[in-house]
Amino acid sequence: MSQMAFDESRARQMETLYRTRDVRRRRALVREALAASPGERVLDVGCGPGFYAEELLGEVGPEGSVVGIDASPDMLAVATRRCADHANAEFREGDATALPVEAADFDAALCVQVLEYVADPTAALAQMHRALRPGGRVVVWDVDWGTVSWHSEDPERMDRVLRAWDAHLTHPSLPRTLAARLGAAGFSQVGAEGHVFATTALDPEAFGTGLVLKLAEEYVAGRPEVGVEEAGAWAAEQRELGARGELFFACTQFCFTAVREP
Repeated sequence: MSQMAFDESRARQMETLYRTRDVRRRRALVREALAASPGERVLDVGCGPGFYAEELLGEVGPEGSVVGIDASPDMLAVATRRCADHANAEFREGDATALPVEAADFDAALCVQVLEYVADPTAALAQMHRALRPGGRVVVWDVDWGTVSWHSEDPERMDRVLRAWDAHLTHPSLPRTLAARLGAAGFSQVGAEGHVFATTALDPEAFGTGLVLKLAEEYVAGRPEVGVEEAGAWAAEQRELGARGELFFACTQFCFTAVREP
């Protein structure tokens, strides 16, 4: 397995992609599930370029605060710049399985499309449980990549590409075990809701063709089972299908909610 590197170049790319319509839609769904209130202290695990932190600061207000944790210094630099005008935002470098925060210091925590990269998601969830005050809430969002439905006139090549793309993750279908993992980490009142992201057009604002197509082409080109030539042919076919009005992409993403009991 060779995971995707979240370096300075990737941080710049993520800044652009995170402004697209479907990713904005996802942030709205996450914030709705978290339901942050004025004065609350919120922990963002795997904060990336800081879009959630910036938006949550508007919800918790000046009496609240947001702490973002990320393993990538480049992502943290972008997030710090994004929230530079907010004295109640703080960003720390750290690992999801060893969060650099005090116990029982937060009212709510979120973790969006991060745990699929983490070797031990249950340990990371236990760290979020430790960080929350009694009664605190957590929202965890991840993609089940096994739900991807993607039209191609060369299904065997599509299958190779999707299998190669899965290699950038530790857990391609993590949502299937997340409810059990949340329980094992000490959470209760576990809920789950699925959200389909679909497109029938080569739309730069859509999750599949604006984010996944771009990232997958770059990633699988470096995989020995696909390579540059086949990755290029695969992406070219998708562009051609889009031009002919025959493109189809869909996947299901899952939002889990849970509570640390008082």
